[in-house]
Amino acid sequence: MALASIPVRRALFAAAAAGFLALPLSAPAFARGPENISEVAERVIDAVVNISTTQKVAAPPTTGRRPRDGQGQGQGQQPPGAQPQPGSPFEEFFEEFFRRRGENTPNPREQRRASSLGSGFIIDAKEGLVATNNHVIADADEVTVVLTDGTKLKAEVVGRDQKTDIALLKVKSEKPLKDVKFGDSDGIRLGEWVIAIGNPFGLGGTVTQGIVSARNRDIKNGPYDNYIQTDASINRGNSGGPLFNLRGEVIGINTAIISPSGGSIGIGFSVPSKTAMAVIDQLRQFGETRRGWLGVKIQEVTDEIAESLGVKPPRGALIAGVDDKGPAKPAGIEPGDVLIRFDGREITSMRDLPRIVADTAVGKEVDVVLIRKGKELAKKVTLGRLEDGERAQPASLPKSGGADDDKSTVKKTLGLNLANLSDDLRKQHKIKESVKGVIVTEVEPGSAAAEKQLAVGNVIVEVAQEPVATAEDVTKRIDKLKGEGRRSALLLVANAEGELRFVALSLQ
Repeated sequence: MALASIPVRRALFAAAAAGFLALPLSAPAFARGPENISEVAERVIDAVVNISTTQKVAAPPTTGRRPRDGQGQGQGQQPPGAQPQPGSPFEEFFEEFFRRRGENTPNPREQRRASSLGSGFIIDAKEGLVATNNHVIADADEVTVVLTDGTKLKAEVVGRDQKTDIALLKVKSEKPLKDVKFGDSDGIRLGEWVIAIGNPFGLGGTVTQGIVSARNRDIKNGPYDNYIQTDASINRGNSGGPLFNLRGEVIGINTAIISPSGGSIGIGFSVPSKTAMAVIDQLRQFGETRRGWLGVKIQEVTDEIAESLGVKPPRGALIAGVDDKGPAKPAGIEPGDVLIRFDGREITSMRDLPRIVADTAVGKEVDVVLIRKGKELAKKVTLGRLEDGERAQPASLPKSGGADDDKSTVKKTLGLNLANLSDDLRKQHKIKESVKGVIVTEVEPGSAAAEKQLAVGNVIVEVAQEPVATAEDVTKRIDKLKGEGRRSALLLVANAEGELRFVALSLQ
């Protein structure tokens, strides 16, 4: 602390000498944030805990010399008192220093105990339930919850969910615990003040403040991404800690940061309380999650796809494939349908559907509204239980092969050479027997097809929602669409395994 105060005093002295301190700054110039942050922090901090885990791992081999029993410190051995706090910013520097010096380490076959630190918070004082991140306790042999007064409690894992990175722990305490309640994450506004409390770098309970920078962020971390983004300082060790509103309610679980250096740069992400509460309730009841399952593969409705399907304005989730054993099949949902409403909730984008379906009870019959060939249709579907989960249909890139060079409309317009799907081509590209359509034999570099990642070996199954069996069928469909003044052609494309996706190619 003394080292930090020296330059401060020097700066003040230099400013006084220059006469700058003669103009005192008003109190508001120093103010940042509302006045009641300290009151909220004092009220809730006892419910925020540190999470410590240990795991037995094999010691890594090194070239360092192991000292004989009874000897003093060998060259390069870490001296007493130089153990850095696990998770602290100094830990990696100590490890690197002694690794280079040839630090003595156990035999590679011996076991050592690795530890990690994180954060959590008590959600039920009577039952001793503690919420945290799954990655904080993943693969741990022992989990310890440390209260603000230093009390250590052994914890058991009630359940955990990898998809949302949430875990639920249970502890037993001889003295009363303090808990906090969840708030409404849907009600938060951009710019609203929030408080993060956690265990950064193993330092213990630390309070930081900031605002809600954004909502519904997709950081490609899982199928249900809808994070709250905040500039409240979140660092390594804050994972699993709570994000509070100014009423002292938990509106998020701090989970991830974007940082080139490993420290906070003001971009942190929290799982919204609405998502967390649904998961925690299921973990509490069943020890696992039980999500609804529709049995479809989906993809985004782009402007081109929306124009091709007559969806105005662009919205919803495009059904790219239907599982033969899933609930959607008997309900009459088909590839090419655009699902715009599910159980009374609007589907504004593809990302909405997996979350809404997952939050719906298994076995419930729900109403869905979809657009098929420009017309709205109503269906009823009884949800199953999620196994593999809803997922966006990936763009598959099969291996390239030979090409047939025909100078058709398709080649000139789309940049594709096509061929009828013969036994030889099926064998060459390892295409399953169940896949029917017209095979792509060449993709012109820089063409519309290349930009949309069509590849040699892909099979065109439909054009404008009409099945095609020959290359001539495709040509006729493209000519017809151009004659109707259509700006794009919607293709249903399969890879060798039969996985489907829709591709809209410009006809301009």
